[in-house]
Amino acid sequence: MTLPPHPLDVVPPAEIARLVEEVGVRKAGLGFVQTLTLAILAGAFIAFGAMFFTMTVTGSTLGFGPTRLLGGAAFSLGLILVIIGGAELFTGNSLIVMAWADRRITTAQLLRNWAIVYCGNLIGAVGMAVLVHLSGIMGLGDDAVGKTAIAIAAAKLALNPLQALIRGVLCNMLVCLAVWMCFAAHNVSGKALVILFPITAFVALGLEHSVANMYLIPIGMLHAGTFDGATFASNLAVVTAGNIIGGGGLVALVYWLVYLRTPAA
Repeated sequence: MTLPPHPLDVVPPAEIARLVEEVGVRKAGLGFVQTLTLAILAGAFIAFGAMFFTMTVTGSTLGFGPTRLLGGAAFSLGLILVIIGGAELFTGNSLIVMAWADRRITTAQLLRNWAIVYCGNLIGAVGMAVLVHLSGIMGLGDDAVGKTAIAIAAAKLALNPLQALIRGVLCNMLVCLAVWMCFAAHNVSGKALVILFPITAFVALGLEHSVANMYLIPIGMLHAGTFDGATFASNLAVVTAGNIIGGGGLVALVYWLVYLRTPAA
């Protein structure tokens, strides 16, 4: 059935749900090399956003809130590159749960995609942290940028598990809503705009994004000269669990229940 034009000239939510499900099926069917390569790119793209954020907030005299707002806008670069440039991001791929819930893909296909994409994101993000460390960028501003990076990493590692989990849940609700709304936009500028506000919000609020942490924690540790792999892994595990709950449960499953679930006879 052809849907009537939406009064706001955007793709209506019911159609977005169908599109998200179809994309989820395609993502689950991508080959290993293609999926891994696109995932490495996504890790690098998010790292670029995190670099931009770190540089932007360094030395700001605007005050706490305005500085976070500006930094969040800068970080939005990462998801804009992922969506418009084309890449596979673990947090956004939480929406594949819609295709799984509708039994269009199997549990094994879902977990395969998540595993490959997560590993690729980690390679891309940590690889960028190493490159940035070697580039000397952290030494800019008489080491002010490096000190900011260390402080960011320390703040993330200071969160207790419950805080990190809940911040991960809230973060990926916003990330997946940004991806969801991209399906409503008809052009590149519209997609960039709908990404800007949710991503700015999650960064300004201090929420936790697993792939961003794959860059922000290692670069802080590398600049400090003390890399603690166990602490890094512990943070990632908790934040990742929160991201899955927020994106897969509170966005994908909720929209599946509203728009795609077939009512019992």
